[in-house]
Amino acid sequence: MRRIVSWAFIAVIVGLTTIFSATPAGADTQGTCPNPKGCVRAVTVNGFIDEITVDFIQRAVEESESIEGYRAVVLIVDSPGVVVSDAEFQNLIEELQSTSIPVSAWVGPSGAEAMGGAAELVAALSSSMAPGTEIGDVGDQRLSKKFSPEFGDADVFSKVLDADEAVKAKIVTQVDPTLGDHVLAIPDMPFKQVTDDEGRPKREIAVDGVTQKLPITIQLLHTAASPGVAYLALAIAIGLLLFEFFTAGVGVAGVVGAVSAVMAGYGLAALPIHPWALALCLFSGVAFAIDIQTAIPRAWTAIGLVTWTIGSFFLFDGLRAPWLSLAAGVGGMAVTMISGMPAMVRSRFATPTLGRDWMIGREGTATADISPEGTVEVDGGQWRAITNRATPVLSGDPIRIVAIDGLTLEIEPLEGGAQDYRERRSSKTTGAVDS
Repeated sequence: MRRIVSWAFIAVIVGLTTIFSATPAGADTQGTCPNPKGCVRAVTVNGFIDEITVDFIQRAVEESESIEGYRAVVLIVDSPGVVVSDAEFQNLIEELQSTSIPVSAWVGPSGAEAMGGAAELVAALSSSMAPGTEIGDVGDQRLSKKFSPEFGDADVFSKVLDADEAVKAKIVTQVDPTLGDHVLAIPDMPFKQVTDDEGRPKREIAVDGVTQKLPITIQLLHTAASPGVAYLALAIAIGLLLFEFFTAGVGVAGVVGAVSAVMAGYGLAALPIHPWALALCLFSGVAFAIDIQTAIPRAWTAIGLVTWTIGSFFLFDGLRAPWLSLAAGVGGMAVTMISGMPAMVRSRFATPTLGRDWMIGREGTATADISPEGTVEVDGGQWRAITNRATPVLSGDPIRIVAIDGLTLEIEPLEGGAQDYRERRSSKTTGAVDS
């Protein structure tokens, strides 16, 4: 009953996560512009541009157009690329280029990047970059010339350019150190003339800025749309769900594993992957489970580690999880399945009563020498075994189960077994009394 309640709770958590994930991305936007001179909406575009990000941008622009007083939308870009289809990406650019208010992009702050498809997004709009930012590595161009002008420098397809180089290549119009500088360069943007600390005149924004970010419930899934996070979420999901299945816990590991599975599911659906590699990763979980139930890492554990390692390195198509994530995923899975999980299962179920008393008296065969520990096969299943007899049991010898301690079988040889030392001592005592 406790296990049923536990898994029901996990199902509820997954359901609530899915419901929150379906919440409109623009649900937390500002509804009015309080400044009579106008407002500018700054939309953060971080990480890979996935379906969540596309929907987020579209909703933000639509709402800005519908609210009186909004003069422009600025995309604050820091993205390694685009993972939506070419058709969906081109549809986004077409919408941004046909809005009633100007939509531009600013690559910043310092340290930000716009790579691959994100570079095409920046090039398709009136854009600028902050010092210390980079753009380029486009690869195969995803946008047709209808949506994106030809790059002034063809090297942008294979090279990474800094802000000054991007201006010379005509990818962006200028270098703007701050977002405010970028906003001031938007045509017809209201400003006021002020003086700096040294008395020199300068312009200052007269409109209000409204920064819009993804809601936290959506950000959780969007974060999963990166190779490193999606891969580690998959590893955590497999490990914790196996842990939950083979223990009689309260379900905490299962809840975390279920949430990780949701994140991995979204991330792997958003990113380009090799289906056969994902199948290998999922198969490894089945292989691990076969050995976990006997608390002995054997051939299936080795098979699981091989399939998990191959699947890990070839999981993504055209992308690669960071080496640190791969090392943590492969190394962590190996340690968990070879040492941690079997030890946990043995300690968890190390009680004398597990409902396996029916096995006492059953016969089997030793699959390895038992002196005093080893493995036996009983009714086609492999078990850890121990003998308390003085004579070791050799591999291939027939055995009989005499007791069960958790997941360990206490056995004796069918024939030729020496008497237990306790029995010999008892016999000697009895003989002395008789004489």
